[in-house]
Amino acid sequence: MSDTRERLLDAAEALYAARGVDAVSLREILQEAGARNATAVQYHFGDRAGVLRAIFARHAPDVEARRHALLDAYEDGERGVRPLAAALVRPPAARLADPSGRAYLQIWADVVNRPNPLVPVAVLDDPSGAVAGETGRSSPQTKTDSLCRWRALVEPLMEEDAARLHRRFTAVLYASIELARRARSGPRTDDRLFTSHLVDVVAAILGAPVSPETRRLAAERDAARR
Repeated sequence: MSDTRERLLDAAEALYAARGVDAVSLREILQEAGARNATAVQYHFGDRAGVLRAIFARHAPDVEARRHALLDAYEDGERGVRPLAAALVRPPAARLADPSGRAYLQIWADVVNRPNPLVPVAVLDDPSGAVAGETGRSSPQTKTDSLCRWRALVEPLMEEDAARLHRRFTAVLYASIELARRARSGPRTDDRLFTSHLVDVVAAILGAPVSPETRRLAAERDAARR
């Protein structure tokens, strides 16, 4: 991998994390990296979405491996909502120990917390339920992406209305925002309490009952749509 490409990625990570993805131009990334070729960013990444994909690809192997290991443990017998909440939170939380990882967490939250993400991300909450099989067990297709596999395993533990109201996406979004906030506050000597508490809160989000009021309002909305 070329030194120029790595310097461009380092510059993009730092700038996107510090200022937000929308506030940084490709020219600024070029200047921050000290690249002399005016088209270096386009050559290596194509456009801003390409830069983001490359940043995520830097961190995906570690996050994916950690989450799949936790999901393997779950499928081998460790049951309940909290282990699945931990499988969502702990893999990215491990990136808090690394400066590049902290930048990644802030960028990931920026990309996910939008009506239309800047780059395609894993199927976080497919309303059709097509990702999960009838048993909720992960299939070979879903296992390739740990978030798709995670959402398939969570579904059988949720109330039907909670799944229909995109509770899994709420959990993903909350976790990403909290991890970004922690990353932004700087390196800490110990993230264990923060991580454990975040797992607790995500488990509560996933397992909370749907209130009668929410059921009624959801039914009224569905009737109006029909």
